[in-house]
Amino acid sequence: MATNKAHLGDDIVEDCIFCLIAKDQDEEADVLKKNNELVCFRDIDPAAPHHYLVVPREHIQSCLSLHKGHIDLVKRMAEMGKAVLRDQGITDMKDIRLGFHQPPYISVNHLHLHVLAPSSRISEYMKYKFMPETKSFVTEKGLRERLKDNDSPDQNCFGSCMWQQ
Repeated sequence: MATNKAHLGDDIVEDCIFCLIAKDQDEEADVLKKNNELVCFRDIDPAAPHHYLVVPREHIQSCLSLHKGHIDLVKRMAEMGKAVLRDQGITDMKDIRLGFHQPPYISVNHLHLHVLAPSSRISEYMKYKFMPETKSFVTEKGLRERLKDNDSPDQNCFGSCMWQQ
């Protein structure tokens, strides 16, 4: 089967919008923080007053593509998200939500951490999308816990065994 995806190098996929943002090739993205590994930018459809996405520059399809070797990556993504919240004046770190949508509930096939604050002000019509530890959304801490025993990604079991409640 032919594909129109072309790699740009460094594990970047040409038709992935988050890869383009990570490579500074999307002028409309409002990037707030970046380093050699990660980029944080505003979500274009915010569910809370502060809604940001943290993505790795490397193209990783989703949380189902991760294994225990990625625990530190997930931790660094959360640290960047919290740093951006602090930069934006958020001081109550108990009223935040950090998490990942799980396939098939993702709109972009590139790993991205949702950073929302205050979580008490997630809009009513979007609350269902960000309910912690559901089939659609896993918190950053929950994902790190689940990865501890996962030596390699296995979408068949990982998706149907570990991620369902």
